[in-house]
Amino acid sequence: MRVAIAESLGERAFSRLEEAAEVVYLPGHDPRHPAWKGALKEADALLVRNRTRVDRNLLDLAPHLRWVVRLGSGDDNIDREALSQRGIQLYVPKGANAIGVAEYVISALFHFARPLGDVSKRVKLGEWRRDLHQGMELYGKTLGILGLGETGVRVALRARALGMRVVAWAPTKPPHTFLFADFSLERTDFKEVLRESDFLTLHLPLTPETQGLLDEKAFSLMKKGAILINAARGGLVDEDVLCRALGEGHLGGAALDVRTKEPPPFPDPLAAFPQVLLTPHLAGHTRESLERVAAGAVEWLLTRSEGPR
Repeated sequence: MRVAIAESLGERAFSRLEEAAEVVYLPGHDPRHPAWKGALKEADALLVRNRTRVDRNLLDLAPHLRWVVRLGSGDDNIDREALSQRGIQLYVPKGANAIGVAEYVISALFHFARPLGDVSKRVKLGEWRRDLHQGMELYGKTLGILGLGETGVRVALRARALGMRVVAWAPTKPPHTFLFADFSLERTDFKEVLRESDFLTLHLPLTPETQGLLDEKAFSLMKKGAILINAARGGLVDEDVLCRALGEGHLGGAALDVRTKEPPPFPDPLAAFPQVLLTPHLAGHTRESLERVAAGAVEWLLTRSEGPR
């Protein structure tokens, strides 16, 4: 098997793959790079993360391609129709980084409740002002969750353990319906989640139906002072409207790990708001999540290679 890797895999998974396959790392993320043409021409499999667009143009460079592995969650950078027409199998290890993303969301909740990092910086500069740093408790606050897949469910359970009320909406019936009775989750409609939430976290895939889901109308329904957390897909949020909602004081803050365009343009309008936490798409970027995703992907790929060519 000849495998081309467009983005990082991890040392342990790479060593496992290298034992059974001919492996080449592709430079950068642009298929127009001269090195891509030769590597893809002979490749049986291609491993990518979120920065490589797997479309018809790329597939034209890979006449022998049989498998595409998307390392991580989501597949909006993959042209599924083009793969299907070529008979290429796609593997996305769903849920492998869900724990990391869920813990990121909980970290963001604590950041807004008790911003200890910011306080510590002031103390290190010689400031000792308890009166300026009154926090709030997450206990009793309402967390709204849009999307109840692998990550949304993990966020819900952790929030309930903190004593938060959890209201949730999902476009399709969640598979874990027992959670609503056993863990006192409240399933309601989209608009009600917006109205009720002190914190709102997004856990939906990016599709034509969810593109720009949080638009002007949606933000207008949210509580004054509510805080948005997005560690799913940037395209779920209309960033221009978000800027206005923050500037007008309607929203109390936002934590954004994903953006409409990654990286965002510089200067970034959202960076001007002190109540906005910005991170570079790292919610699922933990040592454990990366190893889990890579190991699962490599094992899946190697089982494919054992079949007839």
